[in-house]
Amino acid sequence: MPTQSVEAARDTRDAALPGFAVAAIREEGRWRCVRMDPEALVDLDAAITALRGLRSPGAVIGLLDVDDEFFVLLRPAPGGVRLLISDAVAALDYDVAADVLDLLRVELPPDDDALDDPWPEGDMGILSDFGMAADELEILVGDLELWPDEQLDTIARRLGFADPLDEAVGR
Repeated sequence: MPTQSVEAARDTRDAALPGFAVAAIREEGRWRCVRMDPEALVDLDAAITALRGLRSPGAVIGLLDVDDEFFVLLRPAPGGVRLLISDAVAALDYDVAADVLDLLRVELPPDDDALDDPWPEGDMGILSDFGMAADELEILVGDLELWPDEQLDTIARRLGFADPLDEAVGR
């Protein structure tokens, strides 16, 4: 009987993470949303590649709701990608979160007590050109009473793509 490595078993489990990966695309003043491959929830490179592959003349924003635990916003930019993660501490348990921190060049503090409470990390101004100021996004991300999908819904409503997002995720 063939054996399966622990790494392969983990990859299979991670591939089935709950949540959603959606690209919001703004072209000619209108938003549309398309579902991305679920692999984007576990592999940041896959998410970035999928967003770059859309080759839209307008803005593209990636929204990842990972396992109902945290979200990631991504925006491809010339020479890189702009990123925001709602909970940096998620990097302890999720490879995609650890990859976000790696790209941001942020290390988790060695003090376990510092890891008790979640905190956002990344570009709070990631949506400012659409009218959602950094301080507004910071307040939203800091609201621990909201689930990640509720935070992303609020962002979608604020930016004007709530209906396309609902359609993309099947609500």
